[in-house]
Amino acid sequence: MTTNISLIPWLSLLLALPLAGALLCGLCGRRNAAGRWTALITAVLVLLVAIGLFLTLPQGTTPWLAFEDYPWIDRFGIRLTLGMDGLSLLMIMLTGLLLVAAVLISWREEQRPPAYFALLLLSTTGIVGVFLALDLILFYICWEVMLIPLFFVIGIWGKEQRVAAAVKFFLFSLTGSLLMLLAIIGLYVLHGQQTGEFTFALAALKGTQIPPELAPWLYGAFLLAFLIKMPVVPLHRWQPDAYSAAPLAATLLLAGVLAKTGVFGLIRFAFPLFPDQARASLPLLATLALLGILYAGWIAFVQNDLKRLVAYASVAHLGFIVLGLTSWHPTAVTGSMLQMLNHGLTTGALFIMVALYEGRTGSRLLGELGGLWGRLPLLSGLFLLFAMATLGLPGLNNFAGEILILLGVFVVRPWWGALALGGLILAAAYMLRMVQGVIWGPAGDSGPLPDLSLREGLVLVPLAILVVWLGVYPETFLEPLRNSAGILLEGSSLLSLNGGLP
Repeated sequence: MTTNISLIPWLSLLLALPLAGALLCGLCGRRNAAGRWTALITAVLVLLVAIGLFLTLPQGTTPWLAFEDYPWIDRFGIRLTLGMDGLSLLMIMLTGLLLVAAVLISWREEQRPPAYFALLLLSTTGIVGVFLALDLILFYICWEVMLIPLFFVIGIWGKEQRVAAAVKFFLFSLTGSLLMLLAIIGLYVLHGQQTGEFTFALAALKGTQIPPELAPWLYGAFLLAFLIKMPVVPLHRWQPDAYSAAPLAATLLLAGVLAKTGVFGLIRFAFPLFPDQARASLPLLATLALLGILYAGWIAFVQNDLKRLVAYASVAHLGFIVLGLTSWHPTAVTGSMLQMLNHGLTTGALFIMVALYEGRTGSRLLGELGGLWGRLPLLSGLFLLFAMATLGLPGLNNFAGEILILLGVFVVRPWWGALALGGLILAAAYMLRMVQGVIWGPAGDSGPLPDLSLREGLVLVPLAILVVWLGVYPETFLEPLRNSAGILLEGSSLLSLNGGLP
């Protein structure tokens, strides 16, 4: 085991913390308070470790900021290989932040809270593992671990149509996952036949000579699994139902983090393993991205249900992330990576706001809301901030990522950029319609409502600070991403064949 900062296995600790928390929550039985506090302490520890690594790890000096490699199942060439670069570090920080928010916002959950929080923490274990794994079997295990607990959370703790939504989510995810597993096994067999070394190490498999007639199928299997998870149009059909039916904490993880694992999978696995097929697929991916931006934006504009509106807005804005990657331009690729962080913050915050409004008014329909600015000034002010950030107002976080994406895209494919601008116009339209229908206009009721509570402020105020910080000075978070973007574009090997720092 080697790390570049100390002998402490920080990456293993990040992976073990939520797993240990899940086990402890499961042991709490009916002690609801113990389950809540165990989940909160675990979430805070994950966030603090990630922030500590962000503050102490040297940026831009090596491909890996931290790296660990342990033997596991040597007979089949499976190892516990973990690596952290700038992108995975920011994604784990986002995961920790949204996990803390999910626990706090679900603090009053009364239906078996220890089991509820145990499943959320178990899913978080898988998410962290996806961002760290450099062995393809380890990656696949973590990919499944992050999905299965959320299936039960949606199916048991969800709202209307929860079972149907959970089944749809599971079937879409399982289809992509099984095809990806077949592709992983195919790479394993091919590499072993060519070299005599049977391994699932990412770096070793990058050197596999794949027959031309087989490569598109293997790449397509990886691509399908990742596109379903984002999701892109037309593979998005599970998303609005799952987001609408899921309890808020699950929605936060689904929209804020799990969607990014699909993008991350493209960057970490699909593109480096199949560089020729990846380059050939860029026009197709750009078409899907633009379709998502425009189609999902229009569907968001006509929605009356606030949660479904935000769900479709999430699909549209993920289209910008994919579009930036397809341009293969350094500025746009860096902007896409930054936008992964931005999207998680603003989309997660909007879902929280929708849930808080629904909890106070009993409705999330635009036609039944209105006039909440005077009745809930603090909540409405935060709602306005997050809505303006989502539509790309200069000085707020989404603008920083979107302008980088558009600058790079216009250099490579000006007409792609021109079509994407139509998506920004749609974003302004549906966000302003939402704001008008919720906080202004005629009041649906005139009775008093409780404004922002301390617990809700602990969730929303840090998100608001980051939204402004990323808009005013994004360089803080751009610096760790430049090396990741450069390595992706150059197609460099990140890891030696035997495991270890180059």
